[in-house]
Amino acid sequence: MSGSTSRLQAISAVTSYKPISEPLNFNETSTQALFGSNVFSVAAMKARLPKEVFKSLKKTIDLGEKLDPNVADIVAAAMRDWAIEKGATHYAHVFYPLTGSTAEKHDSFLATDSEGAALAEFSGKALIQGEPDASSFPNGGIRATFEARGYTAWDVTSPAYILENPNGTTLCIPTAFVSWTGEALDKKTPLLRSMQALNVQAQRILRVFGHSNISRVVPYAGPEQEYFLIDRNFFFARPDLLHSGRSLFGAKPPRGQEFEDQYFGAIPERVLAFMLECERELYKLGVPVKTRHNEVAPAQYEIAPIYESANVATDHQQLVMSTMKRIAQKYGMACLLHEKPFAGVNGSGKHLNYSIGNSTQGNFLDPGDTPHENTQFLVFCAAIIRAVHKHGALLRASVATAANDHRLGANEAPPAIISIFLGEQLADVFEQIRKGGAKSSKKKGTLTIGVDTLPPLPKDAGDRNRTSPFAFTGNRFEFRAVGSGQSIAGPLVILNTIVTESLDYVATELESATKGDPKKLNGAVQKLIQEIMEKHGAVIFNGDGYSEAWHKEAAKRGLPNLKTTVDAIPAMGTKEVTDLFSKYKVLSKREVESRNDIYIEQYCKTLNVESNLVVKMAKTIILPAAVRYQDQLAAAYVKMKDLGYEFSTETLDNLTNLVKDLEDRVAALEEKKAHHGAKSLLDEAKHYCYEVLPAMQAVRESADKLEGVVADDLWSLPTYQEMLFIK
Repeated sequence: MSGSTSRLQAISAVTSYKPISEPLNFNETSTQALFGSNVFSVAAMKARLPKEVFKSLKKTIDLGEKLDPNVADIVAAAMRDWAIEKGATHYAHVFYPLTGSTAEKHDSFLATDSEGAALAEFSGKALIQGEPDASSFPNGGIRATFEARGYTAWDVTSPAYILENPNGTTLCIPTAFVSWTGEALDKKTPLLRSMQALNVQAQRILRVFGHSNISRVVPYAGPEQEYFLIDRNFFFARPDLLHSGRSLFGAKPPRGQEFEDQYFGAIPERVLAFMLECERELYKLGVPVKTRHNEVAPAQYEIAPIYESANVATDHQQLVMSTMKRIAQKYGMACLLHEKPFAGVNGSGKHLNYSIGNSTQGNFLDPGDTPHENTQFLVFCAAIIRAVHKHGALLRASVATAANDHRLGANEAPPAIISIFLGEQLADVFEQIRKGGAKSSKKKGTLTIGVDTLPPLPKDAGDRNRTSPFAFTGNRFEFRAVGSGQSIAGPLVILNTIVTESLDYVATELESATKGDPKKLNGAVQKLIQEIMEKHGAVIFNGDGYSEAWHKEAAKRGLPNLKTTVDAIPAMGTKEVTDLFSKYKVLSKREVESRNDIYIEQYCKTLNVESNLVVKMAKTIILPAAVRYQDQLAAAYVKMKDLGYEFSTETLDNLTNLVKDLEDRVAALEEKKAHHGAKSLLDEAKHYCYEVLPAMQAVRESADKLEGVVADDLWSLPTYQEMLFIK
């Protein structure tokens, strides 16, 4: 492998890598003993709190009842003692601002008495409420710069935990973040509101079905996290990866993922060591990670958890991302969570598995062996079909980011058209209902492999469909369009709210039709599902979502195809959406508008940073390398001519043309960037989308051609073949 000095140094560091710490001893502590050891769990609370205080707290956690402020001091004292026993010196209110990242403010337990002696102090007030600056985070105009006050509020439903550091530990308390006016400035507050709203409407349906013992209904989530790992030496040698998370330049390598040998392949030793330590740290934090494997693209991997309550799953997902980034550094790697860090190979998503259930009635989306007879399941499933069809544009907006635009619609990701895959069995059942009534369900079969030593395998009643953005996968829906770097809170807020609206509609219809008479229920359900299928069945599609034929068919069905963030985000700003969120008290009109502005602004900021990087890298890295090679070729031509030899100038001519193209395209990009005439944020976003982004791509096209021409020892940027294949 040849290359410039910096690339050779990076390659040497990769190939001569040695672990910086002793191997972990997994025999020392079992997974069962390790799991949740750094969590102030229900078991820890039960052991440390007075019985009545524990009961009060448990009611808040399990039933969603109001938190009794009188228990705060007692809980704070117990939590402080537990944390100090684990070496904590500080506590932090952890919250999730609208940047999509995690924020935290650390305060010491240290206090002094009148004689100057040190005390460990942590009051109920400090537990319940903190006060970070509310004007320095994205707020969409809710707070002016001089209006700085904001509050963090303890979320008792998500357990506190200890975050370890080589020099100590910190007690971390998950919190909501609101302004002085009580408006949500974070991802958690609307998520908790949406869960509360969904519980109310789902319980109405359960009562119609005759249930009296009904525990709190909860949406469950299980996000499958895809990510890339590359050596840190390569990462720091690429300004684009360092500052934007994706490679803005890079020629296609001789080999990509075409051999299809990466997926579920043997995990490289250093990567597996990273995975094992990640899992160990996440187990301590009570994160139930379950699956790890190679993904489709070279250097791409996946980690997936067991499903949890949507709020806890969201907090845990943030911990997964931060833990992976932290542990990757220890192993000399960088963890890339961008949706498309490398062009030409698969990008990364965060497939969000979603279901609804409770402790008394179980999973409402479990169809059982005979789904045509499972009326309750059919009602909840039909409500979700209605929600996704009616609010498809809003659901698409929930995954709209500049990063995800590079991934959606490509061959590894679902299209931007929101449709539902039900599978053969359920599609058949709902079609039967639409035509008059379901009489049967396709049975699960047995798969005989034809080898005597291999056992027959139970065969599901339908296949899966990886091209569908919203697919039923046995006992849940999988929302595949969520981006790798996103917080799952936004998509969950949208899902919970649109499902709440649909459950409200369904409950109202069934209550009106039955009037409390259980004998009328089956007929009412049959009529209701028929109507839903007639009005909303167009969203169901079990075919190939990548095909051009589907795009044409979707247009005929009236399904929106919002290909970019600029197309999708306006769906958040309609009166219908504002009314929807206001009705169920998830977001006020002002909160909706603020988020709309923030997401458009983030899109503009992202492309502004990327376009700045493209210009700088083209001018200071790529163009100088090309000109040096141009100079070498020209000198060689002159020397050969002086010696009387014929010397072809074809390579020099080609290089000169490419250099000129690059210079012209950089100038064109700078001209597009100089635009300042937008009348609104959306107009500015459109300018970036339709003018700046194509100009950036044009610069890349010229640069990538130069990479294939310029002498390798002059090219300082680590290449795709190095970053993706040297592990």
